[in-house]
Amino acid sequence: MTLAGKHALVTGGGTGIGLGIARMLAEQGAQVTITGRRQSVLDDVAGDTLHGVAMDVRNEDEVVDTIAAAVASRGPIQICVPNAGIATGKAAHKTDMAFWRDMMATNLDGAFLTIRESLKSMRETDWGRVVAVSSMAGLRGLPGAACYTASKHGMIGLIRALSEEYLGKPYTFNALCPGYVDTEIITRNTASISERAGIPQDQARKMMVEANRHKRLVTVDEVTAAAAFLVGPASGSINGQSLPIAGGQM
Repeated sequence: MTLAGKHALVTGGGTGIGLGIARMLAEQGAQVTITGRRQSVLDDVAGDTLHGVAMDVRNEDEVVDTIAAAVASRGPIQICVPNAGIATGKAAHKTDMAFWRDMMATNLDGAFLTIRESLKSMRETDWGRVVAVSSMAGLRGLPGAACYTASKHGMIGLIRALSEEYLGKPYTFNALCPGYVDTEIITRNTASISERAGIPQDQARKMMVEANRHKRLVTVDEVTAAAAFLVGPASGSINGQSLPIAGGQM
């Protein structure tokens, strides 16, 4: 497979799943624009085919201007990976509107703005792929994370609607729904769950591991492989789907 001549955009591309997908796309020949809130993090991983640009997906003006500049530099975006997100749990009765708004602005509004602006140039080409990074929480309720669950369900609804809107055209829209993935988010959430629940950190980590059906953490490479298929040459009939990557039936 080659993506030579293609321009890809990956939000949250400086770490974790986003970086894994960005590197895979670059290895396949694409020029990849990676975004995140911290330019220093992006600079640490940038290279000849990975181009880091600071962008806050919550800020519409930043998204519009940054994506327009990337298109001007590297051509139309034909692979769009809205990956930037917040993965923080909080009980519904403790969720204030500031927490709710920030989660939605990042996970759902950010995905919408990223896709919307990418489509402006993608629609001028004869091929395009949108691969949104949702979550197992987009397919079922996650206890203690009503806000996060709602935001990820919303992302899947967006993908399904776009797949219908562009049905029959050379663009597909799909979502990846990983379980708990072995990234720095697990480290942060281990400490957070431990504090909130008043349990030892090893027990908090075990809760996340056992939430995956195969009782281990998903690897970044496993998520990246699924993304590689969805941008590959045999993926044209996969559209509007939400692919669970959690070790078993959800």
